[in-house]
Amino acid sequence: MHIAILTFDGFNELDSFIALGIVGFALRPGWRVSIAGTGPKIVSKNGLTVESQCSIAEACAADAVIVGSGMGTRRVVEDSALMAQLQLDPARQLVGAQCSGALILARLGLLQRLPACTDLTTKPWVEAVGVEVRNQPFISRGNVATAGGCLASAYLAGWVIARLAGLEAARDALHYVAPVGEKEDYVARAMAHLQGAMPA
Repeated sequence: MHIAILTFDGFNELDSFIALGIVGFALRPGWRVSIAGTGPKIVSKNGLTVESQCSIAEACAADAVIVGSGMGTRRVVEDSALMAQLQLDPARQLVGAQCSGALILARLGLLQRLPACTDLTTKPWVEAVGVEVRNQPFISRGNVATAGGCLASAYLAGWVIARLAGLEAARDALHYVAPVGEKEDYVARAMAHLQGAMPA
């Protein structure tokens, strides 16, 4: 089982690393979670350089893909060669997007007839592509999910875990990272988002 987090130059550290960390708490034997980039190194919006753990092609073949967010997203969607490499398919994989990652999914045609969540800055760009943006942190339909706001990346990570390993695995991972003294409330709020996201 491979969970890939697509991460582009100018990425928001919270969006990629929160998902990476939380999914990492739920790894099972034979599972892996990877930061996927367009080259060997990726530079964040704050100048942090990280190494890619897998290629875009490997990410597109993963069981689950989270499309990360960042300052460079509009450049990504304007790069036709890069967009052509993003062969994502909800028929065979889970596909999630964090904040401005929703713009990438919209441009790929993966949000047709689906409402989405995104950050407030990206909202008008996603709406301009014809996608309804909801004023909420997380939404999913089938194998597609979107989250808006950096800390909503925990919900997106929880969704991936819940869909691949079950709600209890998601609950355990979210409980582990939740603030001490607030764990029950935090987990209850998160699970309210995730329970409706499970297939019948």
